[in-house]
Amino acid sequence: MAKTTISVDEDVKALLETLKGSKDWSSFLREMAEEYAALKREKVRKELKELFESSFEEIRVRKWAKEF
Repeated sequence: MAKTTISVDEDVKALLETLKGSKDWSSFLREMAEEYAALKREKVRKELKELFESSFEEIRVRKWAKEF
């Protein structure tokens, strides 16, 4: 596979190298991207669950209020 260069500030590269450890850059960055995507999906899942639960509760309360 072809290689490319990504320009970043020196302090960012130093931080990434510390986190990278002995992994090669491609594996490390792929792993970071996959973990980030998984965290975003989990955040959205939680937000949707909360929205669904609050909407369900609102509907339940409205139905209850109609009965009385």
